[in-house]
Amino acid sequence: QVQLEESGGGLVQAGGSLRLSCAASERTFSSYHMGWFRQAPEKEREFVAAIKWSGAVTYYADSVKGRFTISRDNAKNTVYLQMNSLKPEDTAVYYCAARPSTEVVSTTPRAYMYWGQGTQVTVSS
Repeated sequence: QVQLEESGGGLVQAGGSLRLSCAASERTFSSYHMGWFRQAPEKEREFVAAIKWSGAVTYYADSVKGRFTISRDNAKNTVYLQMNSLKPEDTAVYYCAARPSTEVVSTTPRAYMYWGQGTQVTVSS
């Protein structure tokens, strides 16, 4: 069982930046691909970014490409999401999720086994 805890959300003006963190309880953190997803009110949960267990490969949704950066520190059991040039449409609850590295990296929420509780990001115009 992997426990994930997000932090770093908050209220920011459009054009601003936030850095989300997701700390994992599992010492074998490097055995998991990690993903960030978000869900706005009355919308489906959607893919934001993912990173391979090694950190060598990253994936991004088109809507955040060039503005967001996913990274991980396996020594600290933590994955990050640096969000720059934020827009009001980025407002959502952001979740991190873990998928065993025995599987391929996925952009589909249902492919991820473990989830954090989420952190709210609100971007004002």
